[in-house]
Amino acid sequence: MNAEPEPKPERRAAITGIGVVAPGAIGTEAFWKNTADGVTALGRIDREGCTHLPLRVAGEVHGFDPAEVIEDTYLVQTDRFTHFAMVATVWALEDARLGHADLDSPYSVGVVTAAGSGGGEFGQRELQKLWGSGSRHVGPYQSIAWFYAASTGQISIRGGFKGPCGVVAGDEAGGLDALAHAARTVGRGTDTVLVGAAEAPLAPYSMVCQLGYPELSTADDPRSAYTPFTPGARGFAPAEGGAMLVVESEEAAHRRGAPVRATVAGHAATFTGSGRWDRTREGLAHAIRGALAEADCAPEEIDVVFADALGVVDADRAEAAALVDALGPHGRRVPVTAPKTGIGRAYCAAPVLDVATAVLAMEHHLVPPTPNLTDPCCDLNLITDRPHPTPLRTALVLSRGLMGTNAALVLRTGASASR
Repeated sequence: MNAEPEPKPERRAAITGIGVVAPGAIGTEAFWKNTADGVTALGRIDREGCTHLPLRVAGEVHGFDPAEVIEDTYLVQTDRFTHFAMVATVWALEDARLGHADLDSPYSVGVVTAAGSGGGEFGQRELQKLWGSGSRHVGPYQSIAWFYAASTGQISIRGGFKGPCGVVAGDEAGGLDALAHAARTVGRGTDTVLVGAAEAPLAPYSMVCQLGYPELSTADDPRSAYTPFTPGARGFAPAEGGAMLVVESEEAAHRRGAPVRATVAGHAATFTGSGRWDRTREGLAHAIRGALAEADCAPEEIDVVFADALGVVDADRAEAAALVDALGPHGRRVPVTAPKTGIGRAYCAAPVLDVATAVLAMEHHLVPPTPNLTDPCCDLNLITDRPHPTPLRTALVLSRGLMGTNAALVLRTGASASR
């Protein structure tokens, strides 16, 4: 009788490159400096066609010129959200020192992005041509530029990447789900996956659509528009921008001498439905426990938590309770931060930016502060006024979507991953 073959051990997924385009910071180095210093980039919206809307404050990306990096051939057929993703991908590949000469085959690289709404700015421009001049004046790229899958498609086409590609349409928490999908794709045999999310929700059409969210902050003052975990929390300020990461097998990274910056150790997701933020306590706690179990990580091993921090009193209370439910007494001691209060909440890109920040925080052994918070009222060790130096080996990143998704992701430093 033949013995059953031994299952092949799953390969560990390593983060080796980071590219960021964010409000107030174009490039990963500038992003980390601002984040570590607690700089706020929230401001009054000055985008054409938007200043009369009730949404007053957001995180806008100023001074961004995609033509410096991307060819016109791609720019003319893509929306701003894809421009962010394509430029961030170029920088992530450069950061990982990964070029075509390092690839075994174009089929060894996949692309996965998450997106919430797609290309609203491009779509609005073409629809205005339709209404004002007729169908013959609508460009052919309208059919693809608005689509939430456009970033994955254009990145793979431009780079010639023919490995497993996909798009996660999983609400805001889809940003973490995309990272998990990439890690599992690497575990199943693909050497490298370019993964992340970018959003550009500040065109007039997109902003009007967002006004239906009761969680959206319509405050006038950038300093008080987005203040989670406080008695005066009034919702979140949206943002544009995003991040892309290079995720590859540790074996592939070591083979070409690339440093492993962190590993994706564990992930879990749940769904508790929209409109009842109190229900996310149980769902988020369950996701945290699942991520810890997959990472073989004890609650006490978590060194820092990057909170979802919605800015709605019931939602913030539920998140704080979920952390204590899942981590026990350690949930009240572990440093908790939400740097996104300084740049806004970029929908699917928000948790990916948190992942990028977590990797950088672990490298610098520094918990960045939560800007604009002066009177937090939660039962958590929330880092607010200034950065908190401390050894960091394991980070927990949390995200919840407006439609009811909950996700948790555990990251380990490259040094602690082999433990």
